[in-house]
Amino acid sequence: NYRDDDDINDVASMAGVNLNEESARIMATNSDLVGTQIQSCKDEPFLAAIPLHKRILEMAKKLGITDVPAEVVTFISHATQNRLRTVIEKVTVITQHRMESYKDDEWYEQATDVRSQLKFFEQLERLEKQRKDEQEREILLKAAKSRSRQEDPEQARLKQKAKEMQQQELAQMRQRDANLTALAAIGPRKKRKLDSPGLLTVGGE
Repeated sequence: NYRDDDDINDVASMAGVNLNEESARIMATNSDLVGTQIQSCKDEPFLAAIPLHKRILEMAKKLGITDVPAEVVTFISHATQNRLRTVIEKVTVITQHRMESYKDDEWYEQATDVRSQLKFFEQLERLEKQRKDEQEREILLKAAKSRSRQEDPEQARLKQKAKEMQQQELAQMRQRDANLTALAAIGPRKKRKLDSPGLLTVGGE
């Protein structure tokens, strides 16, 4: 008959799918979603609206603007939220890249060594400081050896500083000599022979 012809031509029937049963099953499982109305949530600002509005008014008054609508506060709040989200996403990507190690990867080779470069710069700074200290020491020694009768305040200050420097160097030499004397009196440190059978007694450790 005509109905049988429709069933044969119906793709769902040929696939063995009963549309009535499927509809009933969907209504049973998603009954809480069927017939419900979906609406957008309330637009909550990211920043506190009142303090932000006061801050915007203070900045606007300097430019001759007396009225700032609430939409401006909302717009700036959303812009701040978007900016923070972008920054955090970039920082997250950077952190992931920094955590990756390519030392053992055969497809990468080291092009620069930042640690060695930093050590080189530190060595340059130490050499430069040592050179400046030596120049200052020579100036102070020359000032200390000068025998001019009429000395200006700057010359007197240099002589006093040279005297303090010599006293400090003398104290350091004495301390170094005392340390060497103490070490010589103590003698070389003897290593304990932990494996020697004489160190262990019966019932002892």
